[in-house]
Amino acid sequence: MLLDKSALLDFLAVLDEEVSKEITLVAVGGTAMTLLDLKTSTIDVDFTIPSKDKLAFDKALAKIPHGFKTDVWQDGTVFSQSLPDDYLEKSIEITTFKHIRLRALHPIDIVVTKIGRLDDRDVQDIKACIKKFKISKSQIATRAATVQYAGNEENYKHNLKYVLEKFFP
Repeated sequence: MLLDKSALLDFLAVLDEEVSKEITLVAVGGTAMTLLDLKTSTIDVDFTIPSKDKLAFDKALAKIPHGFKTDVWQDGTVFSQSLPDDYLEKSIEITTFKHIRLRALHPIDIVVTKIGRLDDRDVQDIKACIKKFKISKSQIATRAATVQYAGNEENYKHNLKYVLEKFFP
């Protein structure tokens, strides 16, 4: 099921009714790109959230039949990368519901988290972020140096080098 921006916001409005306290959700990956109008839709819903908000989010999510894949990481972890502590303040505010404060990763953080996997879709997503937000080679290299990668660190470095050479020849 593809989710466009409107469907994502509608889903979160319903979820908001089930949340028991104020929480912050930071959209990542294709979810963030859809909310930032970089993509028309996403195939799943991905967030990183402060650990103090995870239980309330999980309880609310369990109450709502939604029919799509939802991945949730904590405290700036995204897939196999951990962003620096400033990821939350760098993130972009999308909207605020009654209980949910919705944000999206900053495009530079979208880029550095997509570098870890770097499949064909990730390459296209990185290209879109660089183009729309005029991200520079030095911005990517500097931010990537602050990311902790769980897994083969050499693979991340190889992917980073590939991205920098591909988009900044």
